Amino acid sequence: MEIEKPVPVVGFEEAYREHRVALLRLAYLMSGSHDASEDAVQSAFTSAHDRWDQIEKPLPYLKRAVVNLVKDGQRRRFRLLATPPDPVTVDLPPEIDETWGQISRLPWTQRAVVVLHYYEDLPLVEVAELLGRPAATVRSDHRRALDKLRRAIS
Repeated sequence: MEIEKPVPVVGFEEAYREHRVALLRLAYLMSGSHDASEDAVQSAFTSAHDRWDQIEKPLPYLKRAVVNLVKDGQRRRFRLLATPPDPVTVDLPPEIDETWGQISRLPWTQRAVVVLHYYEDLPLVEVAELLGRPAATVRSDHRRALDKLRRAIS
């Protein structure tokens, strides 16, 4: 008796068309760089393509891959640079622009928690899983990020 491999519900091309833009947004919000977000999403899809028939849930797989690739890119970038680059400015309505400006100044882990929790609407437990960090640490990062944002915006 032969065991069947799980097959993704959607095909690779359909998943690419359906999720690429959302994954680019996620990567951009986490990295602040259009180039880094393009690279992360492209790499995530490339690695997924090689094992597409083994992936049961494509979107969570792709999100985790993008988060990990952005995180790795941030580590490499900050090792190479003596000082982090200035945050990217984005033309948004004034209230959103001010908020995003403050979010982009947060340390990377706090920014990732805020983006994944509020933008991706993920519970903090899932954010912890995605970032590969303990849930208590993510809750602490979340609280510290909100405290910093409150102080900065008020």
